[in-house]
Parts: sequence; C-alpha cells; structure tokens
Amino acid sequence: MHKETEIKLRVSRETLAALREHPLLKKRNKSGWERLELFNQYFDTPERDLANAKVALRLRRDGDAIIQTLKTRGQSVAGLSERNEYNWDLAKAKLDIKKLDGECWPEQLADLDKKTIKPLFTTDFVREKAEIAWGRGKTKVVIEAALDLGNVIVGKQKEEICELELELREGEPAALLELAAELAQTLALMPCDISKAERGYRLFDANSYSLSLPAPQLDGETPLDDAYAALAWHLLGSSQRLAEQYRFNGHWRLLQDWVEQLAELRALTTSLGQAAPRTATSELRGALDALLEDWRPLVQAGQEDGDVRAAAHAQFIEELQDPRWGLFSLNTSRWLLARSWTAERNNRGNRQGAALLASWLPRLLADEATALQLNRYQQQPEDLAEQLPRIERIQAWMHHARQVLDLPEVDRLYGELNKLEELANQPISDEIIDARVEQTIAVLQNKAWKLLLKM
Repeated sequence: MHKETEIKLRVSRETLAALREHPLLKKRNKSGWERLELFNQYFDTPERDLANAKVALRLRRDGDAIIQTLKTRGQSVAGLSERNEYNWDLAKAKLDIKKLDGECWPEQLADLDKKTIKPLFTTDFVREKAEIAWGRGKTKVVIEAALDLGNVIVGKQKEEICELELELREGEPAALLELAAELAQTLALMPCDISKAERGYRLFDANSYSLSLPAPQLDGETPLDDAYAALAWHLLGSSQRLAEQYRFNGHWRLLQDWVEQLAELRALTTSLGQAAPRTATSELRGALDALLEDWRPLVQAGQEDGDVRAAAHAQFIEELQDPRWGLFSLNTSRWLLARSWTAERNNRGNRQGAALLASWLPRLLADEATALQLNRYQQQPEDLAEQLPRIERIQAWMHHARQVLDLPEVDRLYGELNKLEELANQPISDEIIDARVEQTIAVLQNKAWKLLLKM
C-alpha cells in the first residue's frame, strides 16, 4: 500500500499542449516525457456498493503490464486529495477477487458477495508523465506530472478526459499547490477533485456525483482559528465541486449555490476582527470581491430573466477558460494550508484566534446585531440593502455554527434573517418596502435576537 497525495486540474487541449512546453516544467523536468497508453476497466456491483463506500476498483493495462488497483476512502480538500492505494501485478486481465481481503478491504463491505462485482465502465487515455524535481529550502521535492488525454466510456456515452495530475513523490503537500499556482499564473487550470472513476459513475447515473461535502463538526470548545479553517476549507471545496457540476450540466441552481459559497467565505473572513488582520486577508478579499462583482449581479438578474439564465452557462465556461478561477482556488488553498490569516497579528489577535467558539460567537453576533440597528430600518426600509454585508456575516456563522449558541428560537431566528436578507437583495417597490418592514418586526420580536441585543 502507498498513500497517494495528488491534485487534479482540468485543462483544455490547448493548455495541455502548453504545459508540455512550459518553461517551469522544462527547467525542473529530470526524466523527460514518457508516453503511455492506459486502458482501464472499472468494476462494481449492480447496486454500486463500492462507489457508496468511496472505493474504486480497476484493472489497468499499461503496455504488457496488467495492474489491479484498489483505492479506498480518503480525504479531499479543495482539490488536494489523499487516499490509500493498493496495487497488484497480475498475469492476465482478469479481476482477482482473492486480493480484495484483509487490510485493504473496507469493513463496511465485509459482508459483500464479491462474486457480484462486474465490469461497469472504462477510462482509456494517453498519459505523458515526467518527474519534476527541485529544491525547496533545505528539502527536495519530487512530483510526478501527468498529462492525460482520452475518454471515459459508459456504453454509448463518453466524456473527454483532459487534465493535469500532480502526484507528490517526495516533499510536503504545500509543494503541490505551489507548483500548480505557478503554472496557473498564465494557464487556465481548474482544481477538480472528481476522479476518473467518479466521471464514469456520473455518466452511468447523473445523480451519483455528490455536491455536498461533509459539514465541519464544530462545537463550543472549538477554537476560532480551527473553526474558521474548517469552514473556509469546506466552502472552497464545495465551490469547486459546484463549479465542476455546473460546467457539466448547466443547471441554474448550481450557479446560485456557487455564488453563495463565495459570499459566505468572504463574510466569514471579514468577521474575524484582530484574529485576521486586514493586511493578512487583503489578497483573498480582493479576489473574492472581483468574482462576486461579476457573478452576483448576474445571478440576481437571472432570478427574473430567463434569457440571463440561458446565457449564464456559456459565460461560466468562458470564466473557466480564463486563469482567474483556477488561480483563486489554488492561492486560497495555499493561504489556508499555511494559516496565513494568523501572520503578523498581535497578542490580542492571538488570544482571539484561540478563543473558544462558545464564548467568541455570541459576542460577535451581539456586536453585529447592535450595529445593525434594525429599529432604524423599520422606519427606513428602503435603505436596508446598505446593511447586507453585516447581515451576511451574521448569517454565515448562524448557518454553520448556531448549534453552539445557548439561545432560544435560534433556528427560527436564522430562518427569519434569511427572509430579511432575501428582501434586502430585491429591487425597491411598494410591495418590497412593506415586506421589509414586516420582516424587520419579525426579527426584532424573536427571543434569540432580543437576548443578543442585551449582551
């Protein structure tokens, strides 16, 4: 067994060709490019028990070699994935189910009848790979770069494979992100943690690609730094999966959710006070602002305009053909991995970052609730939109961490504030003005809100 740590980057055919000749890869290429034709058969039960257990099983023909591979459940964070991989050399191209036992076989599949495992789909592609190596400080980094071009084939359906895979052989995971970010300065590289196997399952069943990542498990004893890190990784990873699926099928709701993930990430980042000095978050906030400035108005316009919705998918494809999205994703991953929001903060900021969520979050919400001055907007509802950034900060934390609050009616408050936020985003009309007044009153009368104002 070895542990596979890699990042997958979706590219165009033109970018694939450019990578082969990229000066950075040329300079660090220690082996030259080796060309391989890889034919892969994936297996599962008719009920897709292996996929449900996050297991991938394949036979690969690589020249004269036949390799059986089992990849087990791992973790994937914002495109950087890590999982266990087991490989066996076989004498012939026939699945050897006797190998699927002991340490490699997941406990949740212990009762599975392995005789029900059958061929499901193929992924056939040409791979050009090279060993990329350089010195990083006092340590050596070795990464296998693979340029893959081919197809996932399920019956009569197929999807093109066109991607760069960077797999860590020696060194720290941060080096993967650094190399990818350097390449993404001028090339459109889309971090994408959908594996070739997942693409096959998605063609087999369009609903099999899970958009939801496991929610971070936060409680009152979680330090603020850890809570922010968990939520930021979650939002970044979710935004990448939404981008991939919207690219794939163009369903409007996915674009709305993508914008919401980015808005929540910005709201959380700006809520940290001295735990995240503005100089430390400046680059991230600027990148988020640029994306939201372009896409939030389009999503808002598309709520009422079918032509806007119809045109949005082509515009999003253009976005992915530009380096911006990939560079944002990779730089944000690097920033989070290094916990760069903690850089150069003072002692008070360090204490705030170490504060437990149960004590820090009520104070934040109380301060924001007081500053919101909802009584004023009960009288001046036409101006409510000016408080959207504050409402978004409250709601981002309420969305992900309200379970740590010892307040009555907190779930109801979250729902009432959602309605208020939605009304604040809508264009002014007599009907909207009246609805804002009514909804402001509903929030002011909530027990949890009243207690926050008294803190």
